[in-house]
Amino acid sequence: MVKTSARLLALLSMLQTRRDWSGEELAARLDISARTIRRDVDRLRELGYPITAFKGRDGGYRLDAGSQMPPLLFDDDQAVALAVALQAATTSGAGIGEAAARALTTVRQVMPARLRQRINPVRVTAVTPPHDRPPRAEGGLLLAISAAVHARQELRLDYAPAFRSASDRDDTGVDRRRVHPHHLVTWKGRWYLLAWDAEREDWQTLRVDRISPRNPNGPRFTPREVPGGDVASFITSRFRGSDGPAQWPCRGEVILDLPAASVVPFAHDGLVEEVDAGRCRLTLGSWSWVGLASAIGRLDADFEVVGPPELKDAFGRLARRFAGGGGQDRLPG
Repeated sequence: MVKTSARLLALLSMLQTRRDWSGEELAARLDISARTIRRDVDRLRELGYPITAFKGRDGGYRLDAGSQMPPLLFDDDQAVALAVALQAATTSGAGIGEAAARALTTVRQVMPARLRQRINPVRVTAVTPPHDRPPRAEGGLLLAISAAVHARQELRLDYAPAFRSASDRDDTGVDRRRVHPHHLVTWKGRWYLLAWDAEREDWQTLRVDRISPRNPNGPRFTPREVPGGDVASFITSRFRGSDGPAQWPCRGEVILDLPAASVVPFAHDGLVEEVDAGRCRLTLGSWSWVGLASAIGRLDADFEVVGPPELKDAFGRLARRFAGGGGQDRLPG
């Protein structure tokens, strides 16, 4: 009995790794006869696995997706990866934290003791300041948007933007949109929909937690290619205030009176080069020149601006602004 059970698990594992297997290949890999393969396939079908036979020179078998979920088979590494992923999902902001926690409990219960010992020390805790805590995106809404992306169907939705221009204001407080959904993406813990706005004729990144779909969906559409062809690069450039490559629209260079090792932890995606033991060159980007100047000022060190002139001007504007805010006489200029 044990030998038969082990053979069934081995057969199922093989069927999960590739779409089609010939009966001859399965028999050779398991060192059994074709007749035994047929019997074992019948046993797996009785357990709920939708295995279909296909015709061909040798004939073969395929494990299809079924309407019910039969028992699943994972090797050790897959089981550990699943448990870690479920624990991370409880902090993903996708509105599935409770379901993920229940699933993790179920997985732990059926794991062999040796695997539970591997995953029990793993504890994922997301620590986010209250003012930075991203709003939760409901799991059902994510599924509905994903379905429209997959089906290439226009989404009709109400959208509540953070800021509204006078021309957008109406009694409902929301914008009505018709968009061609392209991708669901996450950025700093928030879920966004990347879509082509059919009325504005432009790409939009819409916060999922501010979307309220209106049924039914619209007609099918032919997807456009994201500028540059890469979704990650395009999203990164949009959040950096640029429609071009994934670079900050404002980049500047300074010499800081700090050792390079002291600056590296705070440089993010900036470039730090050592000048000497007590100074370094910092090349950094930001969405605006004033924002860049502010980021450099937070390092709390003397510095020399290498360039460009726009960065020098931004420091001048900040100096006048801070002087006025501190109640001192305004600087000339």
